[in-house]
This record gives sequence, C-alpha cells and structure tokens, in this order.
Amino acid sequence: MADSLYELLAPQLASTNTSARAPEQDTTTAQYLNRLSTLSLQALETTEPQSLAQSSHSTLLSLQALSNRSHKAFITSADHLANLRTAIPQLTRDARQLQNAIPKLDEEAVQFSSKYSRTAENVTLDRRKKAMQLARNVDRLSDILELPTLLSTAVSSAAASSGVAGTSSSTTYSSALDLYAHIKRLQTLYPDSPLVKDVAAQAEDAMKDMTTNLITGLRTQNLRLAAAMRTVGWLRRVAPELENLNNDGGTGTGEGALGALFLICRLANLVSTLEALDPLRELADQETQRRNRQSDKQDGTSHAWSGGHQTERFLKRYIEIFREQSFAIVSLYKNIFVPDQSESELAVAGVRGLDARMRTASSRQIRKDDPLQCIPSALATFPMHLVQLLTDTLRSYLPNVQDKSSRESLLTQVLYCAASLGRLGGDFGMILTELSDAEDDESEGVACEWEELMRKHRALAGRLEQLTGGNATTGSSNKGTMRVASPVH
Repeated sequence: MADSLYELLAPQLASTNTSARAPEQDTTTAQYLNRLSTLSLQALETTEPQSLAQSSHSTLLSLQALSNRSHKAFITSADHLANLRTAIPQLTRDARQLQNAIPKLDEEAVQFSSKYSRTAENVTLDRRKKAMQLARNVDRLSDILELPTLLSTAVSSAAASSGVAGTSSSTTYSSALDLYAHIKRLQTLYPDSPLVKDVAAQAEDAMKDMTTNLITGLRTQNLRLAAAMRTVGWLRRVAPELENLNNDGGTGTGEGALGALFLICRLANLVSTLEALDPLRELADQETQRRNRQSDKQDGTSHAWSGGHQTERFLKRYIEIFREQSFAIVSLYKNIFVPDQSESELAVAGVRGLDARMRTASSRQIRKDDPLQCIPSALATFPMHLVQLLTDTLRSYLPNVQDKSSRESLLTQVLYCAASLGRLGGDFGMILTELSDAEDDESEGVACEWEELMRKHRALAGRLEQLTGGNATTGSSNKGTMRVASPVH
C-alpha cells in the first residue's frame, strides 16, 4: 500500500522536495504512507494539514534551539569534516612509513641484543657497569677527593692560629694527623688505585708543609715545655724518618735527628735574639775602633783607654740573654729527649776509669752489632758551641771595658751564667781561662781577672758552706736537746 501511494504522490514530491526517497530506502517515509492509508478523507482534508504544520513548527523550534545551543560543536565538526579529506591521506602515508620502518627497527633491536649480551665477555657492558658503579659511589669518591683539601686547610689554619691560641692549633694539628692516618689507611687498603695514589701524593705535600710549620714553631720566642713537647711529638708522627736515623747522620740516644733539629732551631732563635742587640753592638764596635786608634797613637805611652760604657751595656745585655736562653735550651732538651736505658744503667753503675761516652758507644756497639762507633748525642757538643759564641764575644769586646768594677761585674755575670749551665752539666767556668791571647796583653789580663774572680767566689762559697754546716750542726744539737727535754716538761 505504501508503495502504491508513493507512486501516486511521486510527481508531487519530486516537484516540492528533491531529497525525498522511496519507502524501501527510508523507513520514516514508509511509516507515514502506511499511516495515511488508515486515515479518512475528511481527516486528510481537515486535521492532517494542521498536524503536519504543528509538527513542522515544533521541529523548526527544536532545530533552532539545538543550533543555538551547539553551534560551536557544529562549526568544529564542519571544520574537522573539511580537514578529513586531507587527514586521511596523511594517515595513510604515515602508516606506510611506519610499516617500512619496522624491519629496520627489528634489525637495530637484534644488533642491541647481540652487543649487550651477557653470554660472553663484553667490553661495552663492562664499561657501562663501571659507569653505573661510579654513579652509585660518587658521594664516596667526592669525600675521598676532598681529603687533601681538608688536610691542607687544617694545616694552614693550625699554622695561622699557632701564634694566637695554642689549644686551637693543637686540636687542628691533631685533626690533620688523623686525616693523614686515614689517607694512609686507604692507601694500604687500595694500593693499586690511581685515585688513592694521587690523594696520598697530595697528602704528602700537605705533610711537608706541616713539617715546615712545626720546625718554624720550634724557632718561636718564649717556647714553653708543653708546646715544645707537643711539637716534637707531632714531628715524630709526621716525619718518623727523623727519629729512625741512627748511623747516617743520626744520634745514638734514640732521639734520631730530632734532637739535633731541636737544638738547631733553638740556636737560630738565640742568634736572632742576639741580633736584636745590633744597635748596641755597633756602638761597641765604634768604641773598639777608637780604642785601637788610641793605642796606635800612644805607641807604648802610659795613657790608658777610658771608654767602654757602650760596650758594657752591650755585654750586660748580651750575657743576660745568653744566660736565660742557653739554660732554657738545655733544660727543654733534657726534659723532652730522655736518654736510653743503657745510658741510665751505665750512669748508675758508675764504672770509673773509662770515659762515659766511650762506654755508652761500646754498649750500643755490642747490642746492635754495629762495627762503627755510634755518634754521640747532639747535646754532647752543643754547649761547646754556645760557649764558643760567648767566648768570642768576650774576647772581642771585653778589652773595651777598662773600669775594674765594671769588668768585675761583667765577669761575675758570666760566672753566674756558667753556674746556671753547670746545674745541667754544662759548666764552662774553666774554659774561660783560655780567653788569653799570646799576642794580646789585654786578653791575658782578662784571663787573670777571671781566675782571681773564681778564687774569690770559691773562697766565699767555702765560707758559706762552713757557716751553713755549723748552723746545721747547732740546729741539730738544739733539736736533740729539745727532744730530750720534752718528756721532762
């Protein structure tokens, strides 16, 4: 029925709507034609046009509302639809390129698999493993690389603070030695590591700087016993080879070369302190020149030289510094460097008839099977060098002082200096009797005055000893009397 109605209405539909389709092509058209066949003629003439007009108006309103609400989506869809005719060919070309690249990708994957295979020795894979291990241990390596910098900083800061605060420098030097010990331990654990070898080499350079600073510290003014012992202890840790020297330039008392190094540093300090008297020395030299010129002009006359006041000032200050510094040097040495047990035993045994130095050398020779005699301690010859400095100065400048009381005061001061060193085993009183010169009558007079002064002081010391002994005897007898009388009371 729908097909018959469509054929009947086809000419009208073709003239009004070009987009109308046959019922077999459109289900909506077929349903409406079937509905028309069920209506009466009166309904077709009256109600159906109104129903169609109402439906058309309702559909128009719906389309307007839809277009107002979704016009952006319509525009976007229209644009995409317009681009679709170019996007589809582009997609086709890209898919073809991907298809052509798949064999090459497969070939590269096979090559990567064969290159990084674990079945055999693989240099590239080993290098990659090392790089990954290095990345994991970068913090540890960074800490190791910072060790030389930390060590150098500790050494420099200790050297800078040594003159300000001894405690801080002591702590810093101890930290530096701990860092150096840690580096040496790393070198023992990893002897074949180039990194550790480089770090150890830089640490050795820092230790050389520290050794230089410590040796410089031994030359400072007013060096105390505690500071000297700490410095020598640090030198024993930093440069143990100095202490282990025995035959080639070493000593025989167990101190190695440290004892000689200590004495040299303190001697340098003494010389620099005495050099501060150069202004007074220049004045004394001027008096020496005037005395020589006057003696040349006199030519055997009886006119005596009447100067020497500047020389007296110089010698007083010189002897004062020499006495203080020489006693301090020898005292520090004896407190820091303790003799060997063999020397102590020989001293206690008191074997007489042989020289103590030869006995000590002989005992060491037997103990160590050394065919050569051991070199004595550095202190054995050091006082002689000190005395040589003093005697040369006295021989040069003491003839300028002609006033008897002034000369006696200076010689008394020298005698006290000799007694001061004598408390440490370095009495040089008898050596000063050699001040005389065969060609100089003034030096001969100085030697005679020195001998006379020594005789006076010995006589005075004998009287004091007698008085002291008498008083001690009287005091002991009085004490005995009081002890006996005390029960009676």
